[in-house]
Parts: sequence; C-alpha cells; structure tokens
Amino acid sequence: MSNKEIIGKLKRTAKLMELHGANDFKIRSYQNAIQRLERIHEPFVNMDESTLLEIEGLGKSIASIIAEISKTGTAILLEEYEDQTPVGLKDLMQFRGVGTKKLRTLWNEFGVEDKSALKILVNSGQLLSVKGFGEKTVKNLAEIVEFAFECEGKTYYSEAEIIGNNIISELKEVFIDAQISFVGKLRRKWEVIDAIELLTDIPLPKLMPVLEKIAKLNYDKKKSGPFSWKGKWIGDINIDVIIYPTPSNKFVANLLLKTGSPEHLGWVINETKFRDFIKQNNWQTEDEYYSNAGLGYCEPEIREAEWEVPLAMENKLPELIKLEDLKGILHNHTTYSDGQNTVREMAEECKSLGYDYLGITDHSKAASFYANGMFEERVKLQQDEIDKLNTEFGSFKIFKGIEADILADGALDYDNDTLSTFDFVVASIHSGFSMDKTKATERLITAIANPHTTFLGHMTGRILLQRQGYPVDHEAIFNACAEFGVIIEINAHPKRLDIDWRWIHRALDKGLILSINPDAHEIAGYKDMYYGVCVGRKGGLTKEQTFNAWSLEQVEDCFTARKEKLL
Repeated sequence: MSNKEIIGKLKRTAKLMELHGANDFKIRSYQNAIQRLERIHEPFVNMDESTLLEIEGLGKSIASIIAEISKTGTAILLEEYEDQTPVGLKDLMQFRGVGTKKLRTLWNEFGVEDKSALKILVNSGQLLSVKGFGEKTVKNLAEIVEFAFECEGKTYYSEAEIIGNNIISELKEVFIDAQISFVGKLRRKWEVIDAIELLTDIPLPKLMPVLEKIAKLNYDKKKSGPFSWKGKWIGDINIDVIIYPTPSNKFVANLLLKTGSPEHLGWVINETKFRDFIKQNNWQTEDEYYSNAGLGYCEPEIREAEWEVPLAMENKLPELIKLEDLKGILHNHTTYSDGQNTVREMAEECKSLGYDYLGITDHSKAASFYANGMFEERVKLQQDEIDKLNTEFGSFKIFKGIEADILADGALDYDNDTLSTFDFVVASIHSGFSMDKTKATERLITAIANPHTTFLGHMTGRILLQRQGYPVDHEAIFNACAEFGVIIEINAHPKRLDIDWRWIHRALDKGLILSINPDAHEIAGYKDMYYGVCVGRKGGLTKEQTFNAWSLEQVEDCFTARKEKLL
C-alpha cells in the first residue's frame, strides 16, 4: 500500500473514533501523528514497528496499526468501528460541512442514522434550540441534506468508466466480434454518472447467461423487459446498469439515438430530415447520419443542445482538443508541500510521458497547517533546486510556480517581492467556503486583479458528490479574467472538474484562454489530464484556446511578458 492509502485509513479511523466518542487525547494523538506522517516520504510498508517508533510523536499503538495496515490492508480497530457505524451515517460523513462532533450529537441525541432522518429533524425546527446548532448551522445542514439526496445513486465519471469497461471486457471474452458501446451520459462524459448504459448487438437470450456470471452484477427482473437488461453493480461503488440489445443493422442508428441528450435529439429530429434517415438503417457511421442531414458531425461529448446546435447547422463546429495536443503539465504538487513525489521524480515522469514542460505549484504559506505550505525560506530552496534540475534536463523545462491561497479579502498570501520570484501563480481558494455569491465573486475578482495572478484555480471550489461549490457570478469573473489576462484552469482531478463544462463555451466566447491542469499530488495524478480533456471537449475547447497545448517557446514568452509588466 502507498503512504497515502495508509494515512487515509488512519484518517478514517480517527474520524470514526470521534464519531463514537472515543477519548479526546487518543483522537488528538492520531491527528498529530497523521500530520507528521504526511511529511514523511519513505514507504511505510518497508518499515517494521520498531522503525516506525523512531518517528517523532508516533506512539506504540499507532505504529502497530500502521504495521497492521501495511500487511493486511486494514486494521481490526478500523473494521470494528466500521461495523458499529450505521451505513447511512457513514454516507453522511462523506459530505463536507457536516462536522463529526455535530454528527455524533445528531446520532446520539436524536437517533439520526441517515439522510432521511436528518431531513425530518432539520425540517422539524427542533435543532434551533440545541446548543451549537444556530440558524446558520441548521440552514447549512438543510442544504447538505438536499445535496445528499441529489447525489444518491451517482458516482464519478472516472469510476463509472472503469466499471463500464470491465463489463464490456467480460462480454468481449465471450462475444469477440460483438458491437458494444457506452451510451447516454457515460458516452457524453458527464462529470457524475447515475447509470452505466451500454448498447450491444448481442441478442438478449445469449446475453443473459453471461451477465449472470459477472460477479458484481445483480439482475433486476422487475425493471427489465424485452428491450433492456436492468440491474445494479454492487461493490465499493453501487450504480445502476442498463444494457440495450439491438439488431446489428440498427446498431449505429440506436447508438446515435441513445447517446444524445433529449434536447439534442429533439432538435436534430424536429429540425431536419433525421427521422427519415434513421428509418433507413443503412448508414455505417453516425457521421453519415449527420452529414446526410446537412449537419456538421457532433462528437458524442457535445450532444447536449448547449451550444453545438447552431454551429452544426452551419457546419462550423470546432476541432476539439485532444489529449495528444497537450505539451505540458501545470499545477502540480511535490514533497515540498503535500505531494508524494519529489520535484525530480515529477519532472522525470512528465518528461518520460513526452511532455515538453512542467509547472511546479506547491501550496503557499497560508496552507502550512493543512497542506504543509511553504514559507519563504523553503520557496527559495525549491527554486534553487528547480534551477539546478533545469541544467540537467536539456530542452525539457521546469517552471517555478506556486498555488497561492486567496485570503478572505482576496489578497494572495505572499508579498509582491516573493510573488515576483515565480514564473507563474495559480490563485485558489482553500478555506472560507461559506460565502454568498457577492462575497465569493468580489473575493475572486480581487485576486484576479492582482498583477501576479496568472491562473485562476478550481474556480468554484466544488468537490463532486461531497461539497457544492460556492456560488459565483460567472459573467463577472469571465469579464475580470478577460480584462486582466488571467487564464482559467480546468481542474482535471476527477473529483473536481472545475470549471463546470456548462460554462466553458461562455468563457471562450469572451476570448478567454483555459488550461487543463491535473492538480497532481503524485506522478499517478498526471493521468487525470484525460478527464480535463473530456471536460474541455464538452465545452467546445480547441487546442488554440488551451494554454498548455501551446509550445514551450510560446509559454515561456507569455510568462516573460507578464513578468516584464510588473517591472
């Protein structure tokens, strides 16, 4: 197991201990140990208990649990707490904004064990008379409960894609020549998915016995019928699965009909002769259907009727960004803050993947408590190391960046002299999320107007299926970015995907440039660039409009020009 996974188990144990009212001293010992462990990068799996005890502040009980997790993947103590915790309560724990102590009060004093019980309690008004549950807290709980119901039955695109591909692989082992494809929101690459939908030309009678042998698939006879197999994937992730059998000669037509949103299909069918073409069932590709209807081909991701309709009618759809168009990876963390790999390791992996440049953006000093953010002395150490590495890496370039915290008043958390030492600055909010639209927008615009700000990071601060983003005035922010030449980040982490794809085309209409950034905290995080590309494509992003699809020379020129303006 990786250090990150082991620490995750310790964090989970500490939270469950707090939920169950364990000794405060013991909980704090876990929390303090976790902070120390997050700054150690030697693999814990290679340490025995005696070696772990040499780590300052690590007691025997925690060292023993780390050793146990390293060997078995879990700990008896953790499993005991998991078994004693109602499933619905564990679901509530995942939502940001529900403090563990308050959740314990709700459980112990009011018997709340799931979101339904919490909703009833919140709506009853009883909580307003309870110490620690003021009007603002109760309002926040009401919003969290509503959000929890919205998230029910959904999972991240990244996870749904893996499950969907697993099912396809199982079917392909038996039906080698079968046609099988994602359809619905999964094929359109939505950020969260409520059902894995597949289309296949495997006849249902042949399909059924094979599906029965897939271990985690559970058939729902009541919901299924002659035209679809319906069930659920049951495992660490539970999600509905729908499989549509279709005759081979109708596969392409049904692929088209089951991919587009109802709005996209409604426009296509009602405004063109599409219906006649569908009935013919004689086209080999979806492209042929669109072209024979006099339309530009709409890639699956954009079939939403958000912006593509008029451009398709005029055959003026853009050539969308592709993963292979990207030239560099910006917004990455290292062991200087809360990353898992060194600057050298991050650079070597980036170069080996064929990229031309890397941007290092560790956390700034305001994040020193929660993310080991860098004070000025360590900034200088890192920049010296990057200068040295750049002499070794030849034509590959490492840029000196920072992810600077946007403070409550919109200021960045270094002085101008320090900010001027970086090649670029990603400005992001990491605290104080409880804001109304006016406050959030003003805070962001103040940061955007700072002449040192190069990129606006994860614009709304959302964590998909865990925390709603703070409300912002997108138009005002786009106008500010256009005025001050700030690049908007598409944060490619599959749990963020922020900026939301629904706003990307509007940003592009303003002439803005976007950058697909993985927010990588380890070399494995580079793979998340793919999800950022998916989001960019949904919004109509092209390589010309994507900052990190620019050449190294263009990026260097941009950074240099911005710094010269500061002089």
